[in-house]
Formats: sequence, structure tokens, C-alpha cells
Amino acid sequence: MKTILVLIGGGDRDQTVFETALAAARPLSAHLDFLHIHVGAGEAARHTSAEFARGAGLRDALDKLDTKARSFSEVAAGNFRDFCTRWQIEICDTPAGGQHVTASYREETGDSLERLTFHARHCDLVVMGRAKQKQGLAQDTLERLVLGCGRPMLVAATAAPQRLTGTIMVCWKESGNAARAVAAAMPILAKAKRVVFTSVVERDESVVDAVKDLARQFAWNGVATETQIIPAKGRKIPGMLSAAAEECNADLVVMGAYGRSRARELLFGSCTEAFLHHADRPILLMH
Repeated sequence: MKTILVLIGGGDRDQTVFETALAAARPLSAHLDFLHIHVGAGEAARHTSAEFARGAGLRDALDKLDTKARSFSEVAAGNFRDFCTRWQIEICDTPAGGQHVTASYREETGDSLERLTFHARHCDLVVMGRAKQKQGLAQDTLERLVLGCGRPMLVAATAAPQRLTGTIMVCWKESGNAARAVAAAMPILAKAKRVVFTSVVERDESVVDAVKDLARQFAWNGVATETQIIPAKGRKIPGMLSAAAEECNADLVVMGAYGRSRARELLFGSCTEAFLHHADRPILLMH
């Protein structure tokens, strides 16, 4: 995990996203590839009330959106420079190698989701904020990227973390999504001081043996592991997992992301969406 894509909007949440990315990059000596999408007025209008304007009102609305887009781009570039100066990060176009974090910055135009997905698929990890996007992007950008880019997504919390590799909680269920999430997170999990495998038992109690087996395999790789089995007892799973993350003081949560159905595959499943709402800590998702 040497190349980390950091999505930068040009807003007040940038620094939290930046520091979350830095917490992931430091133990891996990774390169941070910062990407800002300059969302054109036409595309931004589709995500705002401007799409209902007509005539002179439409022209005025588009002019305002264009002005905002330029402002977002200027702020994004400035935030990147300030961040690198503050943390003494070397700026270079390509990873420099060695045992230190490096960074680069690019700005692109065009279809925002297409450009974001393109670059996400060419890196090892993607970092972005979880708040609904306000810099011209569609509100469901996070969901679409998680379910469509094929790469692990690290979603920042509301506060910047001091580290990600202290205690990591893995939400496990017997599914391909969970297995892919664990495999994608292995470079970070291998650096953790403690990994807690957590599973909620609803009806099939075979998951208990599965979790213990998974933890045993990680222990063979030198990772300190624990297991936590939570009986559902009719309670809501997102709330139980959030409480478990709080109890073990998890610096990072790793979990699979699930779509509601094939007919609505671009929307998060209720469990994933609700957990993002309940658990205010960095979360690594993989679909």
C-alpha cells in the first residue's frame, strides 16, 4: 500500500481528511496523491436548485456556481501547500521511495465521478470525508465510489486521528465483502498493535468458530488479536458495532460495504449507512 489517493474538496473538512490520510501513510511510508476535481457549473447545477432555473435566472445561477468552483480550487491548492509545510512533507510528482511520506497535487476537470473513479482504481487506498459533499459533487459520491471503484476507501471521522494502527476493530461476517475488506486492509492491519475481530451472532452461531479461526491465522502472522462475539438479541447491528468500537477504543474500523440490492446497487445497505452515521471514527470500507 504505497500510493494513497486523497480527495480534496476545497472546504473546511480538508485538514481532517489530510491528517487521516497522513495517519495511514506514515507507518507505510506511502505517497499521498491529492486530487481536486474542478466541478463545472453545468455539472454542479445538476446537484443544486439551479437546475430548476430558467432564462436570466439560470445564467446568474451558473455564474455563481462557476465563481464558487474557482474558489474551491484556490482553497484546495492552498490547503495542500499549508498541509505539506506544516508536516514537512516533500512534494514530488512520483513516490520518492525511502522511509518518509511524500505528496503530490493535481486538479482535473470533466465528469467528476468518472475522473474520481479512474484515479481511485489506479491507487492502493482512497481517503475522503464522510459528510455530504458541498463542493459541487453529488451527495452520493462516497457511496458510488465505495461500490464502484473496486478499491478500499478510508472514510475520515469528524476529528483528525493521532494514529490508525493502535487498535483496529474488524467487523466480520461470513461474506466476500468482509473477506475483501480484510485482505485490502492487510498492510495496515500488519502494523497494528492490536486487532479485535468482532461479529454479531444473529441465528447462525458457526460465525463464532469462523472468527476464532480468522484471529488465529492473524496471530500466526505476528499480529496481536482478540475476538469479540456479540449476541444480537433483536438489537440493531449498527448500534452494537458502534458501541463495540467505542468499548475497545478502536483507532480504525474495517468492514465490508453492502448494497441494498442489485436494483439499487448504488445505494449503501442500511447496515453500512447506519454504521457510518453511528460510529464517528475512521472506517475502512471495501465492497
